Amino acid sequence: MTDMHNRELGLQMDEPLIFNRGAPGRRAFIPSPCDVPEVEAEKLIPPDLIREDVDGFPEVSQVELVRHFTRLSQWNMGIDTAFYPLGSCTMKYNPKVNEEAAALHGFSELHPCVDQRDAQGILRLMLELERCLCEISGMSRVALQPAAGAQGELTAMLMIRAYHAGRGDTRRRVILPDSSHGTNPASTALCGYEAETIPSDRRGLVDTAVLRKRLGPDVAALMLTNPNTLGLFERDILEINRLAHEAGTLVHCDGANLNAIVGVCRPGDMGFDTIQFNPHKTFSTPHGGGGPGAGPTGVSETLVPYLPVPTVEMDDGQLRLEYNRPHTIGRVRSFYGNVGVMVRAYAYILALGSEGIRRVAEAAVINANYLLQRLEAKYPPKYGRPCMHEFVLDDSKLAPFGVSTLDVAKRLIDYGFHPPTIYFPLIVSGALMVEPTETETRETLDSFAKALEAIAQEAQKDPEILHQAPHLTRLSRLDETRAARKPILRWTPGLSPSGNDK
Repeated sequence: MTDMHNRELGLQMDEPLIFNRGAPGRRAFIPSPCDVPEVEAEKLIPPDLIREDVDGFPEVSQVELVRHFTRLSQWNMGIDTAFYPLGSCTMKYNPKVNEEAAALHGFSELHPCVDQRDAQGILRLMLELERCLCEISGMSRVALQPAAGAQGELTAMLMIRAYHAGRGDTRRRVILPDSSHGTNPASTALCGYEAETIPSDRRGLVDTAVLRKRLGPDVAALMLTNPNTLGLFERDILEINRLAHEAGTLVHCDGANLNAIVGVCRPGDMGFDTIQFNPHKTFSTPHGGGGPGAGPTGVSETLVPYLPVPTVEMDDGQLRLEYNRPHTIGRVRSFYGNVGVMVRAYAYILALGSEGIRRVAEAAVINANYLLQRLEAKYPPKYGRPCMHEFVLDDSKLAPFGVSTLDVAKRLIDYGFHPPTIYFPLIVSGALMVEPTETETRETLDSFAKALEAIAQEAQKDPEILHQAPHLTRLSRLDETRAARKPILRWTPGLSPSGNDK
């Protein structure tokens, strides 16, 4: 199909920048005449801050504007258009009924400064969501304020630090497995602690013998993900937490992988002192590209005094926000966090109920193990155990043909699939980290497996096809290093799209 034929059908694959469209005098919107007297306007905005026009700013008609951004939106890949197997990210389909709940006028139009007497509905939702999360996690209280999983993790570490400081205990180290998420050492450093890594054993689990030697009176916390980032359940978790507590160390559970165990077992029952939830992963909120997200943080009874303010409390049938907490770590987010995410999570939990929540984990684990069995002959896993909700393959059988994990990921785009997470966790060379989630059908999983099997065949017969992939996108291999280090984040008159002077 020729480019001209594409254009006749409206399939615009070489979309110019909006700045290269239009002509002088075209308008997408004509505002009503200003009803503020000019003298008053000058008082509100100093004349030197007002400009008549912007050099090079596009002047386009409404139809040009609509078509431009609609075409750009059609180039996107998202969970509503294709399978999105990003390991650790849990990019599953999100029921649309939860979007309708979040869009209800009483939620979406509620001003954060409204009198608490007029916000009883949302306060009730928050209180009941907290109780649901406590039941799911086995924790005593949950702070809903943190605005992302990473901030929830930081909030947990701040409470752990406050706990030790309140006891006059000057601990300085935090122990992390070598497979941990990158946010773990970041949160550790932000709290003024030193991160210390311990190796995984031959099973891909925490080496309890090494942990026993590293624990001591200066260790403030142990941070674990369970299941871990290899998609494996920490079989020795009760022993691990017992050893930590005997040393006076608190244990934080990174809740990023809660989707694998939700409704089946509870981190609080395992002995964890804190956990951050990722409701945008486990409880049905679309995420990616920086948001939206939330990071509710659960704590055991020991850490309840240190919860961030405000908390939602019930007094004589009235709900209120409580700020008077003497040992609180303070506020960690403006107002009360990302309320829209809370509404979606609440709707999701109520719709499924306890049995439905358990089936989420069971289906996620079944799907992952089915896909692992389909792929292990061509892409062997480093650790040959049954997995939980995700698994990690490698490119060891492709490397002899000069094909890398990156080549596989790029080629998958030509087959219509978003690539999985690659090169993480770092302890697996050439890692391909796949998470199918519970929302995908067997037919979708089979199609994905067939694509990866076909790519493995291409690697042997014609590896150059993979080296040049993707072939069907508007652009092929980009300079990703340059894009990360020298991003062009704004339009500047006189510069070409490459950032160079015209």
